[in-house]
Amino acid sequence: MLADLGLQPGETVAVLLGRTPDLYSAALGIWKAGGIYCPLFAAFGPGPIKARLDLGKAAVLITSDDLYARKVVASRSALPDLRHVLVVGGEEGATPEGCADLRSLASAAQPMEAVPTAPEAPAFLHFTSGTTGTPKGVLHPHRAVLAHLVTGRKVFGLSDSDVFWCTADPGWVTSTSYGIIAPLACGATLIADEAELEPRRWYGILHDEEVTAWYTTPTAIRTMMRYGAALARSYRQNSLRVAASVGEPLNAEAVMWGQKALGVPFLDTWWQTETGAITIANGPGTDRRPGSMGRPLPGVEARIMRCEGGTPKAVDGVDAVGELAIRTCWPSMFSGALGEETRYGDSFRDGWYFTGDLVKRDKDGFIWFVGRADDMIKCGGLQIGPFEVEGSLMDHPAVAEIGVVGKPDMLVREVPVAFVSLNPGFEAGDALRAELLSYARQELGAGMAPREIHFVEELPKTNSGKIMRRVLKAKAMGEPDGGDILNTLPPCPGRYDDE
Repeated sequence: MLADLGLQPGETVAVLLGRTPDLYSAALGIWKAGGIYCPLFAAFGPGPIKARLDLGKAAVLITSDDLYARKVVASRSALPDLRHVLVVGGEEGATPEGCADLRSLASAAQPMEAVPTAPEAPAFLHFTSGTTGTPKGVLHPHRAVLAHLVTGRKVFGLSDSDVFWCTADPGWVTSTSYGIIAPLACGATLIADEAELEPRRWYGILHDEEVTAWYTTPTAIRTMMRYGAALARSYRQNSLRVAASVGEPLNAEAVMWGQKALGVPFLDTWWQTETGAITIANGPGTDRRPGSMGRPLPGVEARIMRCEGGTPKAVDGVDAVGELAIRTCWPSMFSGALGEETRYGDSFRDGWYFTGDLVKRDKDGFIWFVGRADDMIKCGGLQIGPFEVEGSLMDHPAVAEIGVVGKPDMLVREVPVAFVSLNPGFEAGDALRAELLSYARQELGAGMAPREIHFVEELPKTNSGKIMRRVLKAKAMGEPDGGDILNTLPPCPGRYDDE
């Protein structure tokens, strides 16, 4: 069908759909036609979608009639590269003007051989936003499938006997790498659920579909924890062999909750949109360390580095903090950054990709997340990593989720401030605030403990479930909705957040 429409190898096909069968057939068809698969977040408004279609020079858009009407039709005339819009879901004969019915075209198309592609040919494009709000397109080549195959086997142990479920939103790179490519490359059956998170429904899927390998997010895990262990244990008779987490660091309590509630611990994994595939992970048995990122996978060379006088140098010593850097030899390394070509080059120094994450390594080689280089809180002479503070307070039974940011202070430059959402059964108020502040001082010491605690119903998150620290920082500074401060924070080098 795409070939009949005149799609040329290397052209971009954007897909704006939920987790429906059409999304998966579209991805596979685009790759077979030699095109570039570019999924978009359905939660985005018309402005962000137009910006991504424009920057990616999308030649074809596949979407639903509803999403087209609400989010694309108003900007269609301003997208000169968009030659075709294919819609699904409408009533027969009610295709929007200027669009074509995808299923009708597909049913009329003839089978064809896949277009040959070179390892370096572009395969998929994911748009993320930096702190300036300008979208950046992170481009990955076809050779990335090697990393998806290897990590699917190494991290999840996938084979053709497995049923694999990745809960990621289609707009997130995890959905492409592990919601589509990795399980199919390994021969596994993949599960897709169109609905959003509802713990009872999810437990039912794990049980009824006999899921053996599960990949989800810390946000989802914490949400399920809030529903209580009793509900989880009622589904403990499941087929799970391995469960893993991605998106944010996972505290040790959540790791072990999986063991108690579901019979398997959650294995934390680390990677970025730019790495394209898992590069650091915990494994089963003695090859895991709850609370850590894990250890580099085979074929991945990772170092902890600092730049002194512009020259990167390795940091030696147990628990020494520096920036995580990856040797540029892994097959799923991103091959370009649309809209940020200069930053793409700046992300590499002397053959290393600098991730922007500050980490430390323990005596056994496990790597521990300290914080983003730009998220570090500089309090007097202390460098405070938000995640260390968050991890400590997460051990308090009242805390469901927490985000810690720095608030400007005239005396010590910045002080840590915490935003907390509560588990059921706990009431926000001065008494609990005093208890949490006291608990933090006991656990962390007066220098690292938050100076303020604010209770919120829910923490602001990106589409991929990461805490939006910029919004929290704006709130800490008295801007309830973020305000213009979101456009004035300094850029984050070498990193694109899914926001």
